[in-house]
Amino acid sequence: MQEFDRLWQIVKQLRNPHSGCPWDIKQTPKSLIPNFIEELYEVIEAIENKDDQHLKEELGDLTLHILMQARIAEENGDFKLCEVFKTISEKLISRHPHVFNNERGKTIEAEQVKNNWEKIKNRQKNRDSILDGIPKVMPALIYAQRMQEKAASVGFDWDKMSDVIAKVDEELQELKEAINAKDKQAVEEETGDLIFAIVNFARKNGLDSESVLKQAADKFYTRFRWIEDHFREKNLNIYETTLELLDELWEESKKSF
Repeated sequence: MQEFDRLWQIVKQLRNPHSGCPWDIKQTPKSLIPNFIEELYEVIEAIENKDDQHLKEELGDLTLHILMQARIAEENGDFKLCEVFKTISEKLISRHPHVFNNERGKTIEAEQVKNNWEKIKNRQKNRDSILDGIPKVMPALIYAQRMQEKAASVGFDWDKMSDVIAKVDEELQELKEAINAKDKQAVEEETGDLIFAIVNFARKNGLDSESVLKQAADKFYTRFRWIEDHFREKNLNIYETTLELLDELWEESKKSF
């Protein structure tokens, strides 16, 4: 807590209009958003790379942004840092009755905890729909998966994996029909439906669709870089090659990556 207080005092000094940093002083909650998002993704990258040293540093950078937002809010008279902590503490206690309140000691599965969280959250916020509250600015894959999870909390979900796969097959067939009909609008719509169905398949298998796609993209990057290195080593121009050779090298790259 001493180190936390030290950081908080540093943030306050950086924002001091008389003796602080000109860059930090001119920042607003909105101007900090791009850097905030960048730091969050750097945290995610460190986690995915299992780089503890990098993660330690990036968690610090992310914490700095949280404190900057809180400090600006204090300066504007909106709320204080202690209110941030009080709010999240009360939220955690109220949404974990099996740990802190009347249901303490009750045996409960992790999935039920998640469903109870959604029920309590909707009741506390008096929402019209269980689908409300998902930030629309989220990446599309995460947005889709969160929506499916919320719908599943009330039982709107497939019981069997075979049904999930059948839905993927159905959407793929509808996409093929739209392609054959040369209906551009239908192709766009059915492509979205197919991706949504695949996100659901990933969710039902306990996978995070955003992470899975990122892994696939990273794998593609590694294999394609291998192909580029091949052309450099042979002193050949990749822009003047054939698709057949690229395919052949791609299959070769798969043996290593």
